[in-house]
Amino acid sequence: MLAAPRGWNEEEQRRYAEKLNRAVIGFPQERAELLAILSDWIIKKRLQHLKAGTMPYGTLAEALFAEVIGLNVLELVLRNRSGLEEVQVVGTRIFEVRDGRAVPSAYRFESAELVERIQQNLVLFNNDRINPRKRWAEVQLLDGSRVTMTGFGFTSRPTLTIRFYTVRRFELDTLCRPEYRTISEPMRDLLRAIVRSRFNMVVIGATNTGKTHLIKALIAAMPDEERLVTIEGRYELALLRDFPEKNVIEYEADEEDPAHGAKQAFKLALRQSPQRICHAEIRDEDANIYVRACTRGHEGSVTSVHASALEDVPEALTDMCMLDGRGMNPVRLTKRITEYVTQIGFEMRMVGQTRKLVRIGEFEWRGGEAAVRDWVRYDEQAGDWSLPLDCSRKALERLGRFAPDEWERVLAGACEAEKGGG
Repeated sequence: MLAAPRGWNEEEQRRYAEKLNRAVIGFPQERAELLAILSDWIIKKRLQHLKAGTMPYGTLAEALFAEVIGLNVLELVLRNRSGLEEVQVVGTRIFEVRDGRAVPSAYRFESAELVERIQQNLVLFNNDRINPRKRWAEVQLLDGSRVTMTGFGFTSRPTLTIRFYTVRRFELDTLCRPEYRTISEPMRDLLRAIVRSRFNMVVIGATNTGKTHLIKALIAAMPDEERLVTIEGRYELALLRDFPEKNVIEYEADEEDPAHGAKQAFKLALRQSPQRICHAEIRDEDANIYVRACTRGHEGSVTSVHASALEDVPEALTDMCMLDGRGMNPVRLTKRITEYVTQIGFEMRMVGQTRKLVRIGEFEWRGGEAAVRDWVRYDEQAGDWSLPLDCSRKALERLGRFAPDEWERVLAGACEAEKGGG
């Protein structure tokens, strides 16, 4: 009944089909209209007194909507969005990620075929496909949430991961609040000094440790008038949505299309007078271009890298750069990356139930290899941060020249913390 063409002509039928697809991915008006159509159909069939099955749906129309158009039992999971950051589906099992922790959901799918039906519904509106030839897809929901899907033999069971977009603005002041306590107040001043001094920054950490939140907070501390270019696989940062007054150009790179991949995005971005570049995550294909950008005047840029420790970051980037087959001296390249690309590193980690910035370090080339000077470290036993501030002379001069007020507050805060500890 729902799939049957509706309308007197092709245009009206096309609009109805689009309405159906928009209802699938969460457009409120279209969802309400389709629920009304289902309610009318139920009344005409005199089925309104039937129970909505064993699941706790409010009405039979809502149960039918969830089964046929919506997200099945995920509709019930999404009713409680408080603290919900991610929904992970593996086969029939559902896991809910709240505050960085994944726990089994009270609900599960009756069969994997229901997951595959949802996958097909989700790709319709996004003009994508998931089939035996292309066994994965990524789509974006109305609120910016990102859905990653695999199936049809690419993974042993069909999977569906919804990573929700949060509209909260994570500024440095926000991260200091007691309910977050991701950083301390002296660290906030230090981060502002680092941003103002235009060090190139890199963030590491496992999934769901708050890397994106930290990057957005650092960007919030940058002057609005500075030209900032972001390059992402998906618009995950959504800077213009959160910071509409900032001078930002956002690129969405498509690695399957060479004409619109990260490499081409970098080329165009460098011609648009960027003062800083934000690359959501460096991958193999674009490491060389990002390294060149950071060494040619785009100071104050920020990115994230998958690495287990800050000391591993320069070599990890070197390995990515070497993959393009060009003849380069790996030692000289690592030295260049250490001195110009990864000047300051941040490490994020889950500590208990809280996301924390557990380390801030300055990269330097020492004795023929990359080393890290600790500026801040988190002591899990003490439950607090220490600020050794082991800065190089070059970094001290830079901080004193570009951010004297912030740096003075950092030193005062470090002295107070040391007295308190003593």
